[in-house]
This record gives sequence, structure tokens and C-alpha cells, in this order.
Amino acid sequence: MTARAPLKIAILDDYLRVAEKLADWSRLPPGSELVVFDRPISDRDALLAALRPFDVVVLMRERTPFPAALIEALPNLRLLVTTGGRNAAIDLAACRAREIPVSGTGGVGTPTAELTWGLILALVKRIPAEDRALRAGTWQTGLTEGIAGKRLGLVGLGKLGTQVARVGLAFGMEVVAFSQNLDDTRAAAAGARRVDKAELFATSDVVSLHLVLGERTRGIVGADELSAMKPSAFFVNTSRAGLVDMDALLAALQARRIAGAGLDVFPEEPLPASHPLCALPHVVLTPHLGYVTRENFAVFYQDALDDILAWHRGAPVRLLT
Repeated sequence: MTARAPLKIAILDDYLRVAEKLADWSRLPPGSELVVFDRPISDRDALLAALRPFDVVVLMRERTPFPAALIEALPNLRLLVTTGGRNAAIDLAACRAREIPVSGTGGVGTPTAELTWGLILALVKRIPAEDRALRAGTWQTGLTEGIAGKRLGLVGLGKLGTQVARVGLAFGMEVVAFSQNLDDTRAAAAGARRVDKAELFATSDVVSLHLVLGERTRGIVGADELSAMKPSAFFVNTSRAGLVDMDALLAALQARRIAGAGLDVFPEEPLPASHPLCALPHVVLTPHLGYVTRENFAVFYQDALDDILAWHRGAPVRLLT
């Protein structure tokens, strides 16, 4: 491909149609074609037919899977770009086999922690329930809870978990944490106390997950952990649905064995309106908003454009390995 050759570029899963507004795509080589897909394409044959003409595909991290079979069936594909610094839904080995580079982007590191606190406060202060009742003509339907002096249990105390811990401390909460590699020194540096998983689930008033999904963490929260929680406790997940046995969580919520849950991530996304979670009034649901901020998306798409231009010049950047 020459330095001036036009490109065919597909942007997938831009549900809000903001990609074209947040980066200056006029910087692409003259004659290039940019096509935005604003709805998920779940059917493999339909996805293959849609993407076959494109040289470059820009992915929203872990939205549309890119397994080996799909990569091998796209003869024109020359570059993949994913938002964020990793994407477990891309078969990198298959890309290497076809010599297709995969570039990532930067991002803003705070939105998910902010949403976590939005969900915690929505649950504890009954904000969605009281909003619905007020609009229907009812003034106050129940007591809310305070969080000062309560225990916040963090499963995972990396960058995001530490941000959540700091806010909990500012509210006067006691913070405890567990992860498989956490030690006392790292926990103390975040203002937390390291405990084992059993103690965290049995004693916390709010449990929040902040782990990367992998083989060691998949299903780390199951029926045993959920059954150990206090009936007054809340469960929050803004990380990945695969960390949790969702059948066990649904059963605990339906039986009111825990006070409620705030969920931003689901096994199937978009979550169907018919899903049983949608019928539970003590559950606060958000449509995977943890990363969906204007500031974050501006970084995503501006970096994606820079990735494409760098690759087009023969010097790809931010390569995933």
C-alpha cells in the first residue's frame, strides 16, 4: 500500500454515533471511506459480509469478538484497532499468523470508579426507587441507609479498586480488600486492610468487584460467596460479568438473600429487556457505562485515528502483543 492510498475503515459498535465527531477523520488519506456501525452484529455470516471490504476495523473493546475463524475469513483486513490497551476478544495469534498488526489506544482512568460510586449511592440511598415513586405521586417509600462507619469490601485493589477505596475512606467507611496477589503492604497503601475472601463477603456492607477477567478470576464469585453475604448487604459489579456466577446472583436477588445489586456488566450485551434482572426493583442496572464518557471516547477515537495513520506510514504504534 502506498503512503497516499485510500483506506476502507469500519468502526464497530459506535452505539451513540460519536466516533465521527470526536476525531478529525479528514486526516485520512484522500478518498478513504469511513463506515460506522451503530448496532451490534451478532450473526457471524452477517458480520463477515459487512466487514469483508474493509482494510481496517476499529473495535470497541470486547464488544464484537474477533476469533481466528473471522480473522481468517477477511481477506482485505490489514489492521485491527481496539479501544483500550487490551482486548481479550481478539485472537492475537491468528492476527500474527496473517501479519495483521493490532493497535490499542489510551483512555481516561477514572470513569469506572466514578460509576461504581454512582451505583453504590443509588442502592444505599434508594435513588431510582424514590425517583420512580415521586413521579408516580408517592412521597417517600422507605428508609435509606448511611454509609459512614460501614464496611466496604473490594474484590481487587488495583488502580480502579484503589480509586474506589479512597472515596469510601472519604465517606468514613472501613475498607477491606481481597485478591489472590494482594499483600498487607499494598492494601495498607490504599487505606485498606487485607482479609480473606470468606471474611470479606461475610462482613462487608457493600461488596464491589474490581478484577481483570482471566482464567484465575472467572467465576470467583459464586453461590458460596453470595450466600455468605449479610441480608442487608449490597453487591456491585462494574468489571466483567464473567467474574460472577450470574445464575447464583439472580437466585440470591430473587430470594432477597441480599439487599440489592448494582450491575453495569452482563453475560449478554445489550441486555434483553426480557431478562429477569430487569424485573427486580432492588437492582440498579446501567448499560455498560463504566467507560462511556465524552473524555474517554475522545481519547479512544483520536488515538485510533493516530494508530491508523501511523500504520499507514509503515510505523504502527501501541501494538498489542
